[in-house]
Amino acid sequence: MSAWKAFWRSPRIPPLAAIALLLICLAYFYRLDAAGVLGPDEPRYAAIGREMARSGDWITPRLWGRPWFEKPALLYWMIGAAFRLGLAPDLAPRLPVALCSVAFLALFWWTLRREFGRRTAWLAALILATSAQWIGFSQVGVTDLPMAAAFTAAMLFALPWVARGETRGLAAAGALLGVAVLAKGLVPLALCAPLVWPAWKHRASLPRAVPRLAVPLLAVGLPWYGLCYLRNGSPFLADLIVKQHFSRFASEALQHQEPWWFYLPVLAGALLPWTPLVFAAARRGAYRDPRRAFLLLVVLWGLLLFSASVNKLPGYLLPFALLMALGVEEAAQRGGRSDAAPAGPAQAGPGPPAALSLLPLVALSALLLVAFPIAGRMLPHVLLAGLSRTPFPPFHWIWLLPLPWAAVSCSLARRHRLAAVALIAAGAALGVLYLKTEVMPEVDRVASARWVWRQVAAAADRTCVSAVSRSWRYGLNYYSVTPLPPCPAAGRTVQILQVPGRPPTVETR
Repeated sequence: MSAWKAFWRSPRIPPLAAIALLLICLAYFYRLDAAGVLGPDEPRYAAIGREMARSGDWITPRLWGRPWFEKPALLYWMIGAAFRLGLAPDLAPRLPVALCSVAFLALFWWTLRREFGRRTAWLAALILATSAQWIGFSQVGVTDLPMAAAFTAAMLFALPWVARGETRGLAAAGALLGVAVLAKGLVPLALCAPLVWPAWKHRASLPRAVPRLAVPLLAVGLPWYGLCYLRNGSPFLADLIVKQHFSRFASEALQHQEPWWFYLPVLAGALLPWTPLVFAAARRGAYRDPRRAFLLLVVLWGLLLFSASVNKLPGYLLPFALLMALGVEEAAQRGGRSDAAPAGPAQAGPGPPAALSLLPLVALSALLLVAFPIAGRMLPHVLLAGLSRTPFPPFHWIWLLPLPWAAVSCSLARRHRLAAVALIAAGAALGVLYLKTEVMPEVDRVASARWVWRQVAAAADRTCVSAVSRSWRYGLNYYSVTPLPPCPAAGRTVQILQVPGRPPTVETR
């Protein structure tokens, strides 16, 4: 049975969960184009996908006429297909990623339902869908989410092998690892090193397991690499493999150096508003189940690998959506009855005392909904000048709204754990809708080149670009299609210039 059929045939979707689902779907797809393309990466990836759609060359990525091998082709194919379907320049890079995210969430729910029970599946899916980093990366056209979705899905399909030595899911796991390799190169192959543990544990099954995993992986992931190498030769391997993998890990030349502890605060922020629930996964004896132990090993190995890298970016943590399954599953197992279904063998909990111990974590999660209005006040300036240069905003009465939300959630959590989580998830979805409605128009003005382009579009043949940061330059190139020339240029009387720390301005000479 497919994930979608299992979802809709699931007995009695809890009312609060149904409301939360509707709000989450609205939050994912409402006003995806509220702001234009952002940062240096999104306009470049979108431009490459648009060029693939225009030229019909789906093998060699090209950025404004030149081969560009920074990332493999999966995201470019997704964006190019969206352009072929007639989507607008701001929607074509983002809608495929949002659809990919929602499809993964359905698969995530179905897999956890099969492995751990329906209550755990609902809790995990609702929390993952409304965690800050996951929903944030679902709104932008970059490679992190497609890779994270494919890699995480592969690890979930491997769980029957981990737990019972069953190899039936390994073909799907291998194919999904191939998709992840098409999204972000060799990184997912390094991240799946913990599969060595079940390989040793079930070594008698290796003659069946290895081909079931390896053949689909190679069949899906290898053809594009071979074709791109045949067309472009050694520069392709030198850029994509040597520079973007080994140099990114060991060299300071790419200018993303961070200290070893960088991912600890990033992880805390990535899980908002659900960060307190991570503590629910720390109970002694929680990892006797080999599936949970394997997922924990995947998370710890990934954190160790990325922390050892010289270059670090927040998006590298996205594959560890598995951590949410660990924390939430432990919360679901720790007591009380659920309003979703009677407890079965995979759902039985220790009883009311354990349920009471979870109440402070639920209350803290609800109180952390305050992160949305605070982020709304800070986000435009953060994108313009950086977090370290952005002052903390003064108190506003809207920050008090999570207080009654926390009280109701805490009351519900005493007997109806899923209802409490669904209420907080609904609050998080409303917070995202608030950001899209009230904040993203200002983000568009101060952080996206779309606002500048609209001012000069009618005079593009008379416009040149003075010194602007690379994010703005890439964005302007994307919207202009043909890059505007640098100033001074003959016959170009309209000039785009920028003062550091401020958006570009347009001047006529």
